[in-house]
Amino acid sequence: MTGRRRTSTRSTFLPRSVRFTRSVRAVALSAGALTACASLAVGCGVVPGTTGGSGGDPIVVMTWAPEGTSATNEPGMPAFARAYARWVNAAGGLNGRKLKVLTCNEHNDTVAASKCARQAVKEHAVAVVGSYSQHSDAFFPHLEGAGIPYIGGYGVTNAEFTSPLSYPVNGGQPSLLAGLGKELATSCGPVSLVRPDTIAGDALPAMLDAGLTAGGHDEAADQLAPEDAAEYAAQAETALAHATDGGTGTKNGTSGQGEKKKGKGCVVTALGDRTSTFMDSFRRTRADHPEVRTATVLGSVDQTVIDAAGAGSGPFEGAYVTGWYPEASDPAWAPMKKVISEAAFSDTRIDPTDTGVQTTWIAYTVFRQAVESLAGGDVTADSVRAALDNGLRITTGGLTPTLRWHFSDQLASIGFPRLVNADVTLQTVRKGRLVAARKGFVDMTKTLQKADVG
Repeated sequence: MTGRRRTSTRSTFLPRSVRFTRSVRAVALSAGALTACASLAVGCGVVPGTTGGSGGDPIVVMTWAPEGTSATNEPGMPAFARAYARWVNAAGGLNGRKLKVLTCNEHNDTVAASKCARQAVKEHAVAVVGSYSQHSDAFFPHLEGAGIPYIGGYGVTNAEFTSPLSYPVNGGQPSLLAGLGKELATSCGPVSLVRPDTIAGDALPAMLDAGLTAGGHDEAADQLAPEDAAEYAAQAETALAHATDGGTGTKNGTSGQGEKKKGKGCVVTALGDRTSTFMDSFRRTRADHPEVRTATVLGSVDQTVIDAAGAGSGPFEGAYVTGWYPEASDPAWAPMKKVISEAAFSDTRIDPTDTGVQTTWIAYTVFRQAVESLAGGDVTADSVRAALDNGLRITTGGLTPTLRWHFSDQLASIGFPRLVNADVTLQTVRKGRLVAARKGFVDMTKTLQKADVG
């Protein structure tokens, strides 16, 4: 792409095994750290079938996510999965059978992620549901070898949008950044993107630029940042300098009518858990650039990060934030909140505003409807996969459009054949609170089809 500035400091903000390629490649497996695994119904390592359930043996699934690491953590996802199983079993299970949820800490580590997948195979899991891992090259070969579907991953790797065994419920980072770019194109001057200096991070500028250029805007300046820094003063200064006077804010320097576009510069952060650390440096540096605005995506910011950054008086005030789902206060989340209220037992890891928890709820909604569609027949990895592949339409109560997976969907041309939900929501920070900026969803399919992913 032209017009992109790249300042590189090699690091591993996201693990290097996140391959945004168009195929899933196996990686070498070696001995390493043990992976924690917990079972809701029985102890870890017990073979399914030894514990009976109403109407037959338990239906076994697994949910995994990283916990207690120095990078991104999603402890609420497996915690919610266990609460969901308690709730559904108290109501009689699925088609009269108990749901057994295995959970696994994949430690943000290739070897551990592989062990989680092998555990799912060993325990005869019929699906991996509502999980987060950046190590698709490590876990997908095991799932594909056993025919186990991966339902509702978080959308952080390309393989989640390419593997025929993957059933994503959102559009991942591609949709979020394309949607954010399209919105900023009409309101920002020069745009700087601060993102991880990793292979995964390398895929992000093309998605943001797809939205920016769709609105006639220049591509963003690409500012790379390490994952393990204690502060980001240098990155904040560079991003602010470009957002202040680094470009015209429009493609080819014009607004399409021969005039330069006027507008405050914007700094976009896509640093995951490190966003709060970056904002500490950004706040101090921004004192000399008060006119610069911020923007980001859910997953890199939530209400707690906004509060920690100063709420209404902080740098996020007025920021645009793209998400996959409606705002947390939307009535459509009431069923999920009911599960949390009745079965979470005050587990503080389960935050109803967390996108990981929300994704897990939607993933289990998909799984439940797939099982119910089998009408009491055998529930196996093959039958669950067949139900989803044969045109089953999944409704989520307005949290997503109706979901239906095809072998090759509209975004196959850019390497995302399994991306069936490119809808995003637009939120903003108003008086320190994250609220809806616009009602409903915006479909980013056409914008993404023009993304330069080469």
